[in-house]
Amino acid sequence: MNKRFYSTLRMGAFALAVMTLWACNPDQLAEDPNGVSADIAGHFEELGFDVSDIEKVPHHHPFTGEFEGDHYLLEGDMLISEKQMEDMLKSSVHHLGAVGEQYRTTNLVSAPQTITVIGYTGGSYALTSKMQTALSWAIDNYNALNTGLNFTLAYGTNYSSYDIVVYKVSGGAGGSAGFPSGGNPYKWVRINSGTDAYSTNVVEHVITHEIGHCLGLRHTDYFNRSLSCGSGGNEGSAGVGAIHIPNTPTGFDANSIMLSCFSSSEDGEFGPFDVVALETLY
Repeated sequence: MNKRFYSTLRMGAFALAVMTLWACNPDQLAEDPNGVSADIAGHFEELGFDVSDIEKVPHHHPFTGEFEGDHYLLEGDMLISEKQMEDMLKSSVHHLGAVGEQYRTTNLVSAPQTITVIGYTGGSYALTSKMQTALSWAIDNYNALNTGLNFTLAYGTNYSSYDIVVYKVSGGAGGSAGFPSGGNPYKWVRINSGTDAYSTNVVEHVITHEIGHCLGLRHTDYFNRSLSCGSGGNEGSAGVGAIHIPNTPTGFDANSIMLSCFSSSEDGEFGPFDVVALETLY
């Protein structure tokens, strides 16, 4: 598996160069770049997504292997079904644009709500000891916020009743997740095995980031991925897929946990405006 490293400037005042990795690495997925129709790609672009690396990927239940329909992998780490895309297109706020720094999707989690999370511990999908510690720290991050969302955490294999399942898959550093639907968070958070080679803080960062997607957060540097990844540009035209969150500033936020790419020296904690964004939404 190839890891993607980028040089990037992450400290605005004095331009500290660091090595960065994709927040989510899709290497474990079957690549089918030619399987996406022009219509589908056009719809995602209309919604504000970058379609330059869009992939149509078969979605199977992670533990039973049952086929559950195709999904589309966008911007490295976001899995979206065609039904979710259609729901976004039908949204009454389709006309809204992305004009600032923190972004969300149309679909959000209903609040107040208790969100149950399980770290999977069975077989080859089991989280490592480091990942389990990082997951507990990530849940602490969310419970420390002043929101209507409360998170509980357990470990085991009886996952069916849980709202979010965090598990390990083979691949380079990073992970992937999807967006909320029907007022509920996206259920599956995949953490790539290569992430375990990094510090617990970095693993905490990746897990907190992916749970952010499950709650409806887009990448903070939506407007210019090169700011955290060292390459790439605007992820697409503004639309319902990237709605500005009030009370967050315009411009690049080097401290955001929702940047497209992350460094090997992350502390795993929310940036100040990540907190503002989540407390504004929930």
